[in-house]
Amino acid sequence: MPHAYHPTVEALWVSVVLYLIALGYLHEWLRIAWLAPDGVKGWRVWSFLLGLLLIWVGVGSPLSLLDHDLLTVHMVQHLLLMTLAPPLILLGTPLKLLPQRPLQRLVELIARRVLWGPIRELGRILLHPAIGWIGATAVLVVWHIPGVLALGLRSEVWHGIEQASFLVTGLLFWRPVVEPSRNDVKWPESSILLYLFFATLPCDILSGFLVFCDRVVYPVYLSSPRRFDLTALEDQQCAGALMWTCVTVVYLIAGAFVTARLLSSQAPQEYAIRQLDTQAIALPKSDVQRIRAV
Repeated sequence: MPHAYHPTVEALWVSVVLYLIALGYLHEWLRIAWLAPDGVKGWRVWSFLLGLLLIWVGVGSPLSLLDHDLLTVHMVQHLLLMTLAPPLILLGTPLKLLPQRPLQRLVELIARRVLWGPIRELGRILLHPAIGWIGATAVLVVWHIPGVLALGLRSEVWHGIEQASFLVTGLLFWRPVVEPSRNDVKWPESSILLYLFFATLPCDILSGFLVFCDRVVYPVYLSSPRRFDLTALEDQQCAGALMWTCVTVVYLIAGAFVTARLLSSQAPQEYAIRQLDTQAIALPKSDVQRIRAV
């Protein structure tokens, strides 16, 4: 399909940016690992670097050059940027990796004095789990409208906005799932299971439509070169099936981890209650009531 810019230029600067981010992260991690008594665990480093690698595969590798020819490759990009890379990056960025240098602390102090109120309020709104869910769903739906998708394929600016919107909303969506303790809004952690379940519905509807539709939904791919002997309709069905499978598997894995986290946090509380009940047998009734009240 003809387009007005060269994807190789975009892939080059994306690769450079990701490389610089990786170097900065490793530098900060080495500082924490060697100087702090409680350094960041090594698996977090690998998680963060793997997340960056998946972003590079989506928008900086030779694979990204095929998104104008195959809807399946375009779908792979979206899944990497929105479903796979964000949770890995969030797992790899614990709070203790935040920069603590004097100059940065001075900038933070000035920002806190002058702009802290408005910035904090805006951040609290943007980081609300409902905003993450609505934003991710809206981005998914809007960018899969045929006319909007064609605009992203033909325009360098809109193509960059599209990729950035998938990554940013992916990070906002996965934040309450990966690190619920960072949320200013304290939702019951069990609600994250419903959060994930309802997030699968728009993906299932879209992917099911692409798989079972008997016509090409995106005419822009009718004029694309045929890759791997796939017709435009077969390419569309493959993209829908890929989205359906990937989202289902990833969300099931995330739900399993959330469930395990809930059970592990409830076990110490239940043990303490049983210990209290056991000790209460030998105590006067008034003492038992006083302990339970505490």
